[in-house]
Amino acid sequence: MSQYWRKNQVKIAPWLFLAPAFFVFALYVLNPIAQSVWISFHEWDGLGEKTFIGLANYEELFDDDQFWISLTNNVYWLVLYMLAPPIGLGIALFLNQNVPGIRLVKSLFFFPFVISQVVVGLIFAWFYDPHNGLMTVILGSFGMDPIAVLSDEDLVTYGIIAAGLWPQIAYCMILYLTGLNSLSPDQIEAARLDGAKGLRMLWHVVLPQLMPATFIAIVVTVIGALRSFDLVAIMTDGGPYGSSSVLAYFMYEQSMFNYRMGYGAAIATVLFLIMDIYIAFFLWRMIRAERG
Repeated sequence: MSQYWRKNQVKIAPWLFLAPAFFVFALYVLNPIAQSVWISFHEWDGLGEKTFIGLANYEELFDDDQFWISLTNNVYWLVLYMLAPPIGLGIALFLNQNVPGIRLVKSLFFFPFVISQVVVGLIFAWFYDPHNGLMTVILGSFGMDPIAVLSDEDLVTYGIIAAGLWPQIAYCMILYLTGLNSLSPDQIEAARLDGAKGLRMLWHVVLPQLMPATFIAIVVTVIGALRSFDLVAIMTDGGPYGSSSVLAYFMYEQSMFNYRMGYGAAIATVLFLIMDIYIAFFLWRMIRAERG
């Protein structure tokens, strides 16, 4: 055994160091995922015995109008949240300058990232208040009538997404600022000597070096869009009439309020699959682009 260890310790040692992390990951991530999938095949109130019902939860789910409303809202979240990485990149390029007062400006853009989502929800709920909110004051200064964003079934989802984009853009900005500070000066200088500047410099030199930051920004943004819950819970409780509900809130509502843990687990499983498929597709495209 000792002879085998001496010959293979370079190969074995890294796995020994990684083993505790793998164990914790399997226990606290893979195990709950597997349990959730298993529970989705049962009817269970969270307290009594589980009753195996096969795919009945999924059959009911795809016939549930509220599920399709929630899924559609998640698509809106996903599409509009994709504005965060490019806007964050633009702000990062603006802030990555050595000009007087830029530190103060950076702190103002950084502020949304350090406050909690609960505070963000409360701020925007006040901002949208049709009686004395800031948006009402702004509209009134132009002679326009107040708009009850959070009470309008057609506008409420967009209003909540706008609230979520505020800190998400700040997060993407921080990622890109970190990436900009680690750019290769040799590549920048060589590109300048070749006459590259402006958009050509950005597209051919800067953005390729920011691919790791872009990958993290998009993955985190996708996950944030698909698991959106807290802003919906704080600002509308899924209303009015369920029009602003998303899959995560719908899962919470069914599991906690209606005591349908199996049905909630089915919603969670569908949400997990959507998230995995989207991220895997983006990862495949990024790897293909790097190899091409």
